[in-house]
Amino acid sequence: MDHNRTPLFDALRDHAKQNPVQFHIPGHKKGAGMDPEYRDYIGQNILDIDLINIAPLDDLHQPVGVILEAQQLAADAFGADATYFSVQGTSTAIMTMILSVCGNGDKIIVPRNVHKSILSAIIFAGARPVFLSPVRDTNLGIDHGVTTRSVRRALERHPDAAAVLIINPTYYGVCANLKEIVDLVHEYDVPVLVDEAHGALIHFSDELPLSAMQAGADMAATSIHKLGGSMTQSSILNVRKGLVNPQRVQTILSLLMTTSTSYPLLASLDTARRQLALKGKEIADRTVNLARKAREAVNQIPGLYSFGEDLLGDEATYDYDPTKLTIHVRHLGITGYDAENWLREHYRLEVELSDMYNILCLITPGDDEASIAILLESLKAMSDAYHADTKEIQEVVVIIPEIPHLALTPRDAFYGETELVPFKESAGRIIAEFIYVYPPGIPILLPGEIVSQENIDYIIDHLEVGLPVKGPEDRSVTNVKVIMEETAIS
Repeated sequence: MDHNRTPLFDALRDHAKQNPVQFHIPGHKKGAGMDPEYRDYIGQNILDIDLINIAPLDDLHQPVGVILEAQQLAADAFGADATYFSVQGTSTAIMTMILSVCGNGDKIIVPRNVHKSILSAIIFAGARPVFLSPVRDTNLGIDHGVTTRSVRRALERHPDAAAVLIINPTYYGVCANLKEIVDLVHEYDVPVLVDEAHGALIHFSDELPLSAMQAGADMAATSIHKLGGSMTQSSILNVRKGLVNPQRVQTILSLLMTTSTSYPLLASLDTARRQLALKGKEIADRTVNLARKAREAVNQIPGLYSFGEDLLGDEATYDYDPTKLTIHVRHLGITGYDAENWLREHYRLEVELSDMYNILCLITPGDDEASIAILLESLKAMSDAYHADTKEIQEVVVIIPEIPHLALTPRDAFYGETELVPFKESAGRIIAEFIYVYPPGIPILLPGEIVSQENIDYIIDHLEVGLPVKGPEDRSVTNVKVIMEETAIS
């Protein structure tokens, strides 16, 4: 296929050049009805292509023209049989994957450290999750992937599972042996769904881990906006025919997707695909080289550590994406949240996320030697500020709790009869809402799980250092919704 072509982007520009008289939404009509200050700031070009699904521009819900052509080019670029565009991020693509293959009562095998969108889809479907324990790294204070062994045990116990979902790579860039897992799951004629939110570049370089489509997975949701050069909220869903019906996928996606689809976002996917297809290897290799130099330099800074190939060797740490620069700050005697705030205050530098022990910096095709130099300068200054007297440093120590016991399906708990109780007194109760730290959006507690005292202590530790704990209706997490307990009638 001719990847120089951008059928959707070209159609939008051609339509704008004709300067049609518009009697359709959006009501700003090329910016004329918009606040002038905002219009002048964002520029005329994007307003000219902020259009709707009129006939010349096709319809994302039932594409037959330029959107279909753009999706076919994306499928070719990513090695898929079919590709679908999402203007509601990878969260909607992930929910589409699950709802395409799971119904009420169906089992789905998933790692416990999944994004909340996966658990939201499980609630909507009424599915029953079979959780896999990710391999926990107590030194770094993070979870990695799952092992092939754990997937095999889950399938032996639940051969009737409707799907297996794998994260590849994790938010921190770590990968399990995806090809081995896919081959194993396919022996059971079960489809493999991959949360590939953080893997937009991996299909285009031998320097990066294997992509979902390369490994033979059946569906993969990929955030092009995170690393692949499209605008925020634009993602794709790649599908392989066989165990999955692409028409069913299109139907589910249409159920979830807004009918007011954003053409600037769709066009950014079309052009990002062009750049990745034509220059992906060159772009990815340059980014990997920048990241490797940055990692080497970080590891020379006192009190800081960034894992690399030294982490590899286990089933759950089979490979890693070097463009995810995870920087461990515990030996400076500070939390990742402290580090994030220090870098913002002193260097106007923003990181992707912080947790108790780490900050995560994404090295992308948008970086160059200059941006890396600023990062390293700021990290050296932070080290000097906190590492001056190593004798006084008291390392941050946080005990990560065990995965809670699931007593009810997430759907039954979410829609069950509930009551509010003080969070600090909720040990032993079945929680009916999510509690998670965002980013990365991985729930510490999810509906249906039994709250333990360890969970309570862990969440309070996060709250006390200022990490963004979210989910409960009570934003202060003072009270939480739990399943109502009926008292015995005397």
